[in-house]
Amino acid sequence: MRLGLLAWPVGHPASVAEFGARLDAWLAQARGRADLCLLPEYACVELGAALAGDAAPDPATELAAMVADADAILAAMRAAAMRAGVWLLPGTLPMRTTGGRILNRAPLIAPDGRLAFQDKQAMTRFESERWGIAGGAGPAVFDTPWGRLGISVCYDIEFPKHARAQVEQGAWLVLAPSCTDSLQGFARVRVGAAARALENQCFVAVAPTVGEAPWSVALDDNHGRTMVLGPPDRGFPEDGVVAAGGPDAPGWLFHTLDPALIEAVRRDGAVLNHRDWPRRPVPPPRPAVFA
Repeated sequence: MRLGLLAWPVGHPASVAEFGARLDAWLAQARGRADLCLLPEYACVELGAALAGDAAPDPATELAAMVADADAILAAMRAAAMRAGVWLLPGTLPMRTTGGRILNRAPLIAPDGRLAFQDKQAMTRFESERWGIAGGAGPAVFDTPWGRLGISVCYDIEFPKHARAQVEQGAWLVLAPSCTDSLQGFARVRVGAAARALENQCFVAVAPTVGEAPWSVALDDNHGRTMVLGPPDRGFPEDGVVAAGGPDAPGWLFHTLDPALIEAVRRDGAVLNHRDWPRRPVPPPRPAVFA
C-alpha cells in the first residue's frame, strides 16, 4: 500500500466550497503517489469561524456552526476522494446523531464514494468540558484492497484496548488522525502510537494538524509531525520509526507499507508481543511479603 500522510496546515476558508477546493489541491499532490491518504483529526474545523460569521466565536458557537453544516462538509470530502480516485480518511467531523448527541466521527471513503465511520470513544477535556462531545461506537475494522485496517482517533490511540480490538479482528495497520495543541499533547499521541505498534506488532500511522490559527477557538495552536511507526523488531528500524516528517512541518509524507512484514514479525520476531498479549484477565496485585 502506498500511504500518504498529510500534516495539515490550518487555513481560513470562507466556505465549504473553499474548504473543498483546498482539499482538492492537497489531494492533487498525492495523485499517483498514494493509494490511501490520511488527514488529521478536526482538519475541517478550520471552517468553524467562517461558518459562525467570523465573530471570534466561543467554543459552543463554533461547534454549532460545524454541526449545522456537517452534511455539506462530508459531501465535499466524499466528492474530493472520488475526484482524486483515492481511499481517503479526511480527518474527523463533529456530527449530531438522531438521538441528539454530538460525536467526533472519522469517515473512511472509498474511491467510488462508499464510506464507513469510526467514532472517537475517549474524549479529551476540551471535547467533553467545553464542547460537550460524547464518546461514540466502539472499535470497527475496515476491509480494503490491502486487508483490514483500524482507526484510533487521537486520544483513543493512547489506550491499548481500542487498537487491540481492531488488531484481533485482523487489522495490520491502524490509522491515527490527531489534533494536539502542545508538544506535550503530541508526545502523548506519539508515545501511545509507538506502544500500540510494539504490543500489537502492527503499523500505526499518525497525521496531525500544524500551525497557528488565531481565528479559531478549537484550532488556535497545533503541533505534531507525520509518522509511521512499527514494532522495533526484526525487519524494522531499531527505534520503530519507519518514516517521519519534520516537527510542525506541513505537507505530505509518502511511504509504501508491506503487510507481509507484519506477518513475518508476528511469526518470527525476536519477541512475539502479538501472540503473547494476555488472554485472561490480569488479577489484582497482591501485597508482596518481605522476608
